[in-house]
Amino acid sequence: MSQPAISMAMDNRARLKQWLASGEARLQPLTLPQRELWEASPVPAAAVANHICAFIEVRGSISAKDCEAALQRVVDRQEVLRLSILPGKTQPVQLVRSTGTSAMGYQELSPAQRHPEALEEVMRDIFHEPFDMVGGPLYRVKMLQRGPGDFVMVFVTHHAIADGWTLGLFVENLVAAYLLGKGGGNPALPPVPLSYTAWGAAERVYWQPALVEERAGFWKSRLDGSQHLWEASAETHFTGPLQRHVSEVPGDLTTALRALARSTGTTFFNTLLTAFQWTLSKWTGKDDITVGTPVANRTKQNVKETMGSFAGNIPLRGQVDHDKPFASTVREVQDATVDAFANALPFAELIHALGDHPAPGHHPVYSVRFALQNHPIPDVVLPTLSVKLRMRSTGTARFDLGCEVTEEGAGLEVVWLFRQTLFDQPEIDTLERLFLTVLTKVCDSPESRNRMI
Repeated sequence: MSQPAISMAMDNRARLKQWLASGEARLQPLTLPQRELWEASPVPAAAVANHICAFIEVRGSISAKDCEAALQRVVDRQEVLRLSILPGKTQPVQLVRSTGTSAMGYQELSPAQRHPEALEEVMRDIFHEPFDMVGGPLYRVKMLQRGPGDFVMVFVTHHAIADGWTLGLFVENLVAAYLLGKGGGNPALPPVPLSYTAWGAAERVYWQPALVEERAGFWKSRLDGSQHLWEASAETHFTGPLQRHVSEVPGDLTTALRALARSTGTTFFNTLLTAFQWTLSKWTGKDDITVGTPVANRTKQNVKETMGSFAGNIPLRGQVDHDKPFASTVREVQDATVDAFANALPFAELIHALGDHPAPGHHPVYSVRFALQNHPIPDVVLPTLSVKLRMRSTGTARFDLGCEVTEEGAGLEVVWLFRQTLFDQPEIDTLERLFLTVLTKVCDSPESRNRMI
């Protein structure tokens, strides 16, 4: 290390000691969801593949000053926006500052940049800019002005401080803060009922070794002998963002799927999951199908207003019997899903219990993620202001293939996420058509068998 670098490191250590002594900052252990990024993820924690991205369409007569003031109120309320990650002696720790400044930038788009393809390119550059994990902050906001009163607000966070639910909270907090500011004075947002680090401390207390061991026994039995749907190899190692392909399920088919769920006495999620398992079985030629699904992990009211990384992942394993009707299969899938959710275990603890460590660039338990996104996505329409959140899939690149389903009007938006080193676009197109075929067939005849489709 050069002399200037040594001097800078010493200055940073001295500054940190001063912050801690004065109460300007404090150190906290990683939360259980954060530990997953460092201990159980095939993707390096600092990789841009761990960015969660969204953009917010804003229309109205707004000013840079008002927007920065609103964001500052959100930063004051939500401690994760004042958080960074320090390398510790045994594992990283959170550095939480008592104050922080808003990280907002502005750019007026040229006429050429306002076209959809060019705008996507501008946003992609913002999405893929790395974060300073130590210096923070671990989020950024960029206001792109397309014209008078017409903005695209690009919001990027690191998965260490956010999940899909957080995106909706950010919009709600920002709009509330903006309206407070327009009311005059400099009012603050009310504090959240429970801070993110306080929630993390409560979770560490809850997950005592005896409970972890009990839950681990369930998972050792449930996942014994399960295998990935394809083999990991050095050639498919990949840490960049996944490719994204968007398709849709029409409204009439979505209505039929909801009716199918009611008629079989199962949830909409399990109806879609069973169809997806059947699709993967036909696509891969394998009958033992394990996929992961996210869980919001916000069951208590006191954390529903808190931004942060709360979500966990649960493996769902299914054995596809090609001669069994869909109607009975979906009920079996639902029973298995209920058991899995009832025995949920923080994923970092699950991996530790299984002794299953990720190969470079690949997930340790499953290769495929399936999600029905039902976290709040607010749209705000006022006489002088319109704010609409537009998701960029929250699936980070810890898996090889993802299927994320979101309600979109009367139908469903289906986002396919995939590694280009494993799959090409024609293969994903085939998978998309096959999924739609399975959905259609089982709605037409719940007694359909997988072998007949």
